[in-house]
Amino acid sequence: MAPRTTAKIHEVLNRPFDFVIVGGGTAGLCLASRLSEDPNISVLVLEAGSEQFDDPKLRALNVVAELPQANLTLPLVLPAQYGHHFGQPEYDWAIKTTAQDFSNGREYALTRGRVLGGSSAINFLCWTKPPADEVDDWERLGNKGWNWETFQKNLRKLEGYQPPDDPSVTHHLNVSNLKSQLGRDGPIKLCHPATITEPEIKAFEAWLELGIPRAPKPYDGDPNGAFFCAMTVDPSTYTRSYATTASSLAFYFPCAARENLNVLTSASVNRLLTKVTQDGLLAATGVEFVHAEQTYVVNVTMEVVLCAGALKSPQILELSGIGNKTLLEAAGVNAHLNLPTVGENLQEHMYTCLTYELSPDADDLALHILQDPQVYKEHVEKLNGHPRAGAFTLGISGFAFVPLQAISDRGDDIIKAAREKFEKREMYPPGLKEQYELQLNRMERTEDRAAHCEVILYPGFFSFPNPPEDGKKYFTIILATNHPFSRGSIHVTSSDPAAPLSSDPRVFEEEIGDYYREFYDAELFANLLVDLQVFVELVKFGRRVACTSPLQEVLASPLKEVNPGPDVVTDEQIGDYIKSVCDTTYHTVGTLSMLPKEKGGVVDTELKVYGTSNIRVADLSIIPLHIAAHTMTTAYAIGMQAADIIKENIIKVHMHG
Repeated sequence: MAPRTTAKIHEVLNRPFDFVIVGGGTAGLCLASRLSEDPNISVLVLEAGSEQFDDPKLRALNVVAELPQANLTLPLVLPAQYGHHFGQPEYDWAIKTTAQDFSNGREYALTRGRVLGGSSAINFLCWTKPPADEVDDWERLGNKGWNWETFQKNLRKLEGYQPPDDPSVTHHLNVSNLKSQLGRDGPIKLCHPATITEPEIKAFEAWLELGIPRAPKPYDGDPNGAFFCAMTVDPSTYTRSYATTASSLAFYFPCAARENLNVLTSASVNRLLTKVTQDGLLAATGVEFVHAEQTYVVNVTMEVVLCAGALKSPQILELSGIGNKTLLEAAGVNAHLNLPTVGENLQEHMYTCLTYELSPDADDLALHILQDPQVYKEHVEKLNGHPRAGAFTLGISGFAFVPLQAISDRGDDIIKAAREKFEKREMYPPGLKEQYELQLNRMERTEDRAAHCEVILYPGFFSFPNPPEDGKKYFTIILATNHPFSRGSIHVTSSDPAAPLSSDPRVFEEEIGDYYREFYDAELFANLLVDLQVFVELVKFGRRVACTSPLQEVLASPLKEVNPGPDVVTDEQIGDYIKSVCDTTYHTVGTLSMLPKEKGGVVDTELKVYGTSNIRVADLSIIPLHIAAHTMTTAYAIGMQAADIIKENIIKVHMHG
């Protein structure tokens, strides 16, 4: 296995690199590993976070040996302890939004991985893929070659799925057909949770009773329906499989010995240094970064590729003088290239939760019980037993991706009203009309309707504001929306790279409803919005699930809903609860959209920033229209396709004439 070392600062100074990749995250490390396959190409990755190799809070290695030294009040984070990294600066950028006018003035936290491996190092391990038609929509918006066929081909190369050994589990979870849908030999190790709790199984069966079908091909282009998803966990060690390690078979670890690849961690990029070419294009000549409180510049001979994510890549472009000229000048940044849509078209998934008390004799295995230090210790021992057992073998795995009409009798009326709003408004920002048309068409189709809604099963307590009671057992239904009409933005506020960003997702404030703004006060206007109405209907559906057999039989009798609780009844009360406690799912996309320039695009189909000769972007910021999936797989797919584009269209030119 390759040595687990990153570069030292003296190893990257006073030498040029062919490619500098900004961001050693999910897409960035994937791209770096692919580019450095050519020994004639030198690659430098600059990652703001630290490497955290073998950090038990990320990988949970050698758990038994480390347990006696563990501080049980700040426990090791094993695969089951979701969200422990959030808000901790050694792992998370923890960017805050502006106060949201249509979300009761709340500020949201936009969690993102600030560590080698990026968000794949701290996420909830869910491996889901979008519908084929939604990836094909990117091509319909003007991006030739960005389609499901290429997306699936690239991901299959990465997937190393191991199906369950127990035939009864395979049958019950209906995962036997996944053997043909998921790659088996790739470096990203995938498996289903070793344990699925009784409430999860009963809730899944309740979905079926309510008419939600089993998803026909959840990993081959048709995830609409119910299924148990795979997790990015190596079943042989039961540790996280992510971009840094991928079980030591791909990306950084196996590439670390390559002389042509350097990865410098704790290197926070400020800006790109540029010049104007004879063709009038802007060319990057170097990258300025801070390491150990000192500022350095590394020179680049071919290209800079931004892989810093949908929140940080726009910041780096703007600090480099690429963006909306008026906004940049107001922030004290010299504008070198006026590209007004940098940082615009921000789209984000949102979620809220319903939590129910379980009956006293229900399965007591749940994620939240690990907060007790003694229970924690007992379950670490169970994890390391044979077979593996206990709360650390649980996962967030039960998913239902469903159209609005499948969960609400009001679905058609809501969509019809959205269509009327859309057609009454005469002007939209460039390109947005085409996006909305695709979104509405997805919802209006008689067949193959888009999975606008998502329901997720969580084995434990995961909601606000009411806390759990000691000695009680709980089960949570998570509700999420996938295709927001709201469009936001993220921008710099100062020329200082350390200054806070202005991140405004405009939660529940979609452009599609702006026609009505002048006729209604703020509260009534909010009630007209599609995104919020869909959310209200989702909460009602979640309550129907709780009242449906066989889930109903394992919940407390009479039914005890902890959050939002029995006092939240009317649509207005449900809407206010959502605005008070909902959150983002950390799936921000669109801020450097891949679209034709005249339609609001920032990068072209080869990921090159318009008006530049050698600056590309390869991360979730390029997605022009959001998808019904969690975004980890898509970040990997973008890294893979970016590598193909660069190797085929650039390296060939530079190295072979």
